[in-house]
Amino acid sequence: MLNLAIPIPNIPGPQDIEIEMSMNGTRKKVHYRVEVFQWEDCKVVTDNRVDCIRDLVQEYNEEWMIYHIGMPTDNYVPLTFIKKDDWAAQHEWLWKSA
Repeated sequence: MLNLAIPIPNIPGPQDIEIEMSMNGTRKKVHYRVEVFQWEDCKVVTDNRVDCIRDLVQEYNEEWMIYHIGMPTDNYVPLTFIKKDDWAAQHEWLWKSA
């Protein structure tokens, strides 16, 4: 799958992003959410940050799934979520065009 990078403003709190695109004449709408999680919010103390991310998102809204893990810093990790329905639709588009 090809990637398209779109810079978004760095504002506090979750950033809900709705992208409407046209691919080969077909219009699609996809919903993303970018949220920054602080490492200090981890309830499980571990050197494995993957375990921390699992802990941070275990009770996250069930309509969303992790789409991309951004570049972590010493203080935080940005996570991009996608609506599960949109994820399924993306894969359906891929199989139809293959």
